Amino acid sequence: MLQDTFDLMPLWAFGAAFGVTLVAGFVKGAVGFAMPLVMISGLSLFLDPLVAVAGIVLPIVMSNLLQVMRFSWSQAGEALREFWRYILIVCVMIVIVAQFVTLIPTRTFYLVLGVPVVILTAIQLAGVRFHIAAEWRRASEWIIGFVSGSIGGLTGTWGPPTVLYLIALDTPKSKQMLVQGVVYGLGSVSLFIGHLQSGVLNTVTAPWSAALLVPAFWECRLGSGCRTG
Repeated sequence: MLQDTFDLMPLWAFGAAFGVTLVAGFVKGAVGFAMPLVMISGLSLFLDPLVAVAGIVLPIVMSNLLQVMRFSWSQAGEALREFWRYILIVCVMIVIVAQFVTLIPTRTFYLVLGVPVVILTAIQLAGVRFHIAAEWRRASEWIIGFVSGSIGGLTGTWGPPTVLYLIALDTPKSKQMLVQGVVYGLGSVSLFIGHLQSGVLNTVTAPWSAALLVPAFWECRLGSGCRTG
């Protein structure tokens, strides 16, 4: 079984994957999010996209559990009550869309991975800031949550859309950290469940994903302990 895992890629690719994960863990710990964004972008450069997606699952779950543990149950409950619509649709869409990952042709999947990453990165680098009026709050939760969860199910990253959404609501910085923690924590569990169901995470790829827990944990802890999502 472990031999099948080692057959997923050459030894140099394992080493390169550890390097990518080290960078991703540090970025997450330092700036608060983007670990899956960095990992999926880096790993898909030299790995089959499905192997890359499988690899990020357990590090995402671990890092987000570390983040959620920084808040109390009462704080998490407060965020859940206020943003339950957004959190619900994100989690549901992650599980649903994850089932279609194995059905997408490899070349098309690279496009699916690349386009959202480029768009989200460009928006953040350009410093574009949106604003959602109070009367559009409920509708925006469902619509943006749908988009965010769909991207998450395909690429494993729903952090950047969530950050942009919270900024558009003029959410105070301290509350942003709390809400991100809950969204990322529950979303990562949904991703785990979704890819167990899709078959992307299996007896061959799970050990590979587990191996990436080592560099992810090390750098995440160094970068201020995964303080946000």
